[in-house]
Amino acid sequence: MSERLLDVREVSIAFGGLKAVQNFSLALPAGGLYGLIGPNGAGKTTAFNLLTGVYCPDHGAVSVNGHRIDGRKPSQIAAAGLARTFQNIRLFGELSVLDNIRLGCQLRRRKGIWATLLRTSGYVAAERQVRQQAERLLELFNLQSRVNEQAKNLPYGDQRRLEIARALATQPKVLLLDEPAAGMNPQEKIALMNLIRFIRESFSLAILLIEHDMRLVMGVCEHITVLDHGEIIATGTPTEIRTNPKVIEAYLGEAQN
Repeated sequence: MSERLLDVREVSIAFGGLKAVQNFSLALPAGGLYGLIGPNGAGKTTAFNLLTGVYCPDHGAVSVNGHRIDGRKPSQIAAAGLARTFQNIRLFGELSVLDNIRLGCQLRRRKGIWATLLRTSGYVAAERQVRQQAERLLELFNLQSRVNEQAKNLPYGDQRRLEIARALATQPKVLLLDEPAAGMNPQEKIALMNLIRFIRESFSLAILLIEHDMRLVMGVCEHITVLDHGEIIATGTPTEIRTNPKVIEAYLGEAQN
């Protein structure tokens, strides 16, 4: 496996005269847990949208495991091994908890129209496997007791966990988490820190995390990239970022103890 599991090289995009992201580069290794931070409007979510095919970069290249993905459709990028969650939770609220996970599982399932229409033995076996995979994920995320509930009726923290579980159902190589702690109380954030570590260890993938909560970022990330006005102003370990004058001025406001 390439050392650069996610390889982003000088990716840029402009909207009219606004340069939203400029020359964004990042090398995320297999098993890495990296952070992407910056003040509001710095371009963090735009960067995620460029990586996942929501936007097509004006120039630059994005590769997963050595394969170029920039310019592809979001579904193709997901199939290549890049999954994400969203700042604003995007579940299928009217569907059950189980069905939300099953939809994620379908990405890796080979299916033909005749097998589906005729409900062949192969189709039935594949559907059974999907359900078993979904149930295992729900158990890992402590959601098995809510399997038949509509997703929209879950408490906020459970909805966050369900969205992450659905992303993992696609069997990604790289998981992008966009502000997963948004709206959580301190106890939920501590649980989230443990969950992120658990995911990295249990699913053998790399994680790139956008987050405003500095305690969470500094507590789980090994390496951090800082954006300001669409440009990288610093990269380094949590200790290096915490004491970087440019970061303190642009984002943190004061040195962190």
